[in-house]
Amino acid sequence: MKLDELLGELSGASLIEGEGSVEVTSVEIDSRLVNPGALFCCIIGSKSDGHDHAQAALDQGAAALLVERDMPSLETPAGTAVIRVDAGQARRAAAVAASRVVDDPSRSLVMAGVTGTNGKTTVATVLGAILEDAGFSATVIGTLTGERTTPAAPDLHRQLARSLREAEIAKRPGAVAIEVSSHALDQGRVDGIVFDVAIFTNLSHDHLDYHGTMAAYFDAKALLFEEERSLMAVIWADSDAGAALLSRRRGPAVAVSMADVADVGLRSDGTQFTWRGLSTSTGLVGTTGLIDALLAAEAAVVLGVDPSSVATSLPSAAGVPGRMERIPSGDDSPTVIVDYAHTPDALAAALEAVESLRGQDGRTILVFGCGGDRDAFKRPAMGAIAAARADLAVVTSDNPRHEDPVAIAAQVASGAPDGTLVVELDRRAAIAHAIHAARDVDVVLIAGKGHEVTQQFGDEYRPFDDRLVAAEILREDAAC
Repeated sequence: MKLDELLGELSGASLIEGEGSVEVTSVEIDSRLVNPGALFCCIIGSKSDGHDHAQAALDQGAAALLVERDMPSLETPAGTAVIRVDAGQARRAAAVAASRVVDDPSRSLVMAGVTGTNGKTTVATVLGAILEDAGFSATVIGTLTGERTTPAAPDLHRQLARSLREAEIAKRPGAVAIEVSSHALDQGRVDGIVFDVAIFTNLSHDHLDYHGTMAAYFDAKALLFEEERSLMAVIWADSDAGAALLSRRRGPAVAVSMADVADVGLRSDGTQFTWRGLSTSTGLVGTTGLIDALLAAEAAVVLGVDPSSVATSLPSAAGVPGRMERIPSGDDSPTVIVDYAHTPDALAAALEAVESLRGQDGRTILVFGCGGDRDAFKRPAMGAIAAARADLAVVTSDNPRHEDPVAIAAQVASGAPDGTLVVELDRRAAIAHAIHAARDVDVVLIAGKGHEVTQQFGDEYRPFDDRLVAAEILREDAAC
């Protein structure tokens, strides 16, 4: 499309160099991805400034630049245009431009956005399965589909355009369930999208290295529930954060609560319950699994799916890899569960859930760690929860990234009474220690990495899958 057409969509933008007749074929915020015809948006981030890469983008054929400040030393080829926006507005402008260049696919799709500290992946996945059963061509975008929970705006809108094409080919209405992180909301990655339904799971201690305070973290999540961003809201009401969000929400909202279900039966393979007078079940384990299923179910109803169809779909909606995933084992082996829990509340909920899976006189044995280069404030809290809720807790390395694993483990252990946590930094050895210490009536919970198939040390990614490692150790034990 012509740059002139984009300018009319970008609030406060002005053409400061070149002609508005320049043809823009794509939008990028990473200069390495620029192809001829691209509009390169100079984003000022916490670690880099896109303005420093503007010349590289031009050298690779960018047709236009979007900047926030003057760049007198820039060498702009003939026919190149430069537009300027106010300071701090480049992210929103990039998101809007990325949508416009691919003809605003979100406007032709049923859009569901899921936010919260924990449960986003599960709710989005289950909702996608329900919508697929109901006749939609459904896409889920989130933790399992890319490097970021919520993709950068240009990539996100390209994925939405692809989902719309697939729906048109299938001759089915298109629907997309997106995990929307607090970072994405704060950084404007989903600006320009109006969600048909916004879903809130919970709020607990995480990402304070980025947001600074829980209040700021909550405010970022709450952005998704502003009237101009979401037509309808589905909110877990049985929490202080959910109640606060319901009081802040000005548009229509559905408050979801444990009071909405009856006849709840927690089992090792899922949960049976009655919802809206309908008997149904989910393969998700524990109370948290039930909550996630309820949120997905109510969101589907908001989107027009009949409750009876939702109740029929729920039992077959597959669980999410690495979310309370049970590792197959023999009759004489302990129950082994792998979960992604990496926040204090998520760890506590996972430990509570596995208690229902233990045999008589069974124990809970935990393997966990905390990631490097992430919120360090939660580490002592997780150590305290592990010491209080597990009979044996082994602290190990998660993804140390660029931090010292020994220092991370020490911070975790600082929250627990001396001597209550075992430290084994080799993650494979830690898992083996836990499984070898367990009896057939015990449950081993391996928490923190879930579906991940690598372990990051510095800039190196080493193959490591908790599920495969646990299964291999169980097989070795069975063969002995």
